[in-house]
Amino acid sequence: MAKLDPALDLCFAALGDPTRRAILQRLARGEASVSELAAPHDMALPSFMGHLRKLQDAGLVMSEKRGRTRICALAPEAFLPAQHWLEAQRALWQGRLDRFDDYVTQLAKDAET
Repeated sequence: MAKLDPALDLCFAALGDPTRRAILQRLARGEASVSELAAPHDMALPSFMGHLRKLQDAGLVMSEKRGRTRICALAPEAFLPAQHWLEAQRALWQGRLDRFDDYVTQLAKDAET
């Protein structure tokens, strides 16, 4: 099996949790403080910070301290590695399906003659 980019593994692992996906959906609307991001989730702040850390480790979220508040935002081009991988997989399978369709069509033509 081909060796994959560890950053891609981190990205997909981060996307695998519904809480983290909800955080990303909220950040898609614009930056937010940690407390604003944590408010809709019924969990202790240390648990929530673990989710945020996984998103940061995957390069999907960046944060900065503004006074006493930590502000989070989506990282620029955060989803490009996953998007490129998914596009490559789509192209691979589309090619396979096109070849299979050509094969089945040829079999049908051969059966008619």
